[in-house]
Amino acid sequence: MHEYRVLDSETIHRGWAYDLTAETIAMPGGGTARREFLKHVGAVVTVPIDEEGRVGLIRQYRVPPKEHMWEFPAGLRDIEDEDPAVAARRELAEEVDLQAAELVKLGEYFTTPGISDELIHYYLATGISLVPEADRHERTDEEAHIELVWWDLDKALAAVADGEIRNGVCALALTLTKLHLDRN
Repeated sequence: MHEYRVLDSETIHRGWAYDLTAETIAMPGGGTARREFLKHVGAVVTVPIDEEGRVGLIRQYRVPPKEHMWEFPAGLRDIEDEDPAVAARRELAEEVDLQAAELVKLGEYFTTPGISDELIHYYLATGISLVPEADRHERTDEEAHIELVWWDLDKALAAVADGEIRNGVCALALTLTKLHLDRN
């Protein structure tokens, strides 16, 4: 395997969830290359599944694509040293007022490794119940208008194939959920 080495690293821009970073890399066989990428805080995705085997998808407006998208409760790992499972439980409660008796890790994957180091941790949440009303998070901005809809898993997977679900993180979460359930 060829060795790549970082010769220089510079933060070009600091953002709220990522920094734009430029690095000069020593290439195998000689020469260098400059690469810019997003240095991301990371994220979690939680797939809530009810006793009927339905998955809880949310419809949320996303600014970059300028559209409402189907996805799962998810969020940034923006609390320093927070365990990913704790973040997954926090996001589930904050976004859809749900809590889980059990959380199973489905894996962790890079979203777009050509332009970002964002690593997302995927979880399946079972034993779903409502967060007590007094403990609920007050949602603002895009989160204030989140809609939770329970989908049959096979219908959701078909919606990926048909282009109704266009969020790649959601598509992977659905696939990981199906694989996990088929194995167990």
